[in-house]
Amino acid sequence: MSSVQLLNTIKRLRFERGMTQEELALRTGVSRQTIMSIERGQTNPSVLLAFKIATALNVIVTDVFQTEGNLVPV
Repeated sequence: MSSVQLLNTIKRLRFERGMTQEELALRTGVSRQTIMSIERGQTNPSVLLAFKIATALNVIVTDVFQTEGNLVPV
């Protein structure tokens, strides 16, 4: 059985912009712990939060989030 994993580049993009987890959290309206959990791949963001993160990092959402793996056939 195949599965899809959501990968992200939040940490790299934050560092390139000199932004802390706390600053990104403030800009997106979530806690620093939420940002940390998403960065580590422990939590998947909602679609709205994914767009907020991309906007805060001044990139498009597909520059931040990518999928790896295959969908399970129906």
